[in-house]
Amino acid sequence: MNFLLREEYYMKEQEAVQHKPGFPPSNLPRDPETGYFLDIPARIREIYKHNCFMSDFFHIHIDEIYCGGAQVSLHIEHDKHANHRNVTHGGVLTALADSVLGVTGASVGEVVVTAGFSMDFISNVSMDGTVRMISNIKHHGRRTMVIVGEMYDNRDRLLATMMASMINVDKIEGIPCKW
Repeated sequence: MNFLLREEYYMKEQEAVQHKPGFPPSNLPRDPETGYFLDIPARIREIYKHNCFMSDFFHIHIDEIYCGGAQVSLHIEHDKHANHRNVTHGGVLTALADSVLGVTGASVGEVVVTAGFSMDFISNVSMDGTVRMISNIKHHGRRTMVIVGEMYDNRDRLLATMMASMINVDKIEGIPCKW
């Protein structure tokens, strides 16, 4: 690679870093020594309130966030979520399962993208009920993460299980790996 091409490549790389999309700034309090947010779940909720898929389109709620896991939920409505057989569409349940993945990655300070996703459906959910997805990290490496989860209905019936392989693409500033 000649000097001019290397210089052009370097300039484009620097421009990409400067214009890298990020999360909205926060006014939440931080630890003065570490710079970490004092209320990490609040920061993650602040980030995800701007996720139009979760908040505006599907109305997925983030119920709990803990280090290495999360719980999200969705109120099932017949007019929005039923398929042609009059049961909850599997894609709705899959979208709920997929939504917990980013929140779970964020709980350890990682921005993640899905590399592989597997879901096993066990039982369908009643209409006009609430479904919740509970996740936990099983592996957290430098470049990858494996997240598992279980989905339950209002009566604590197991509806589905999920396993996903994630790629860690960036760090979330102010959220440590362990808290």
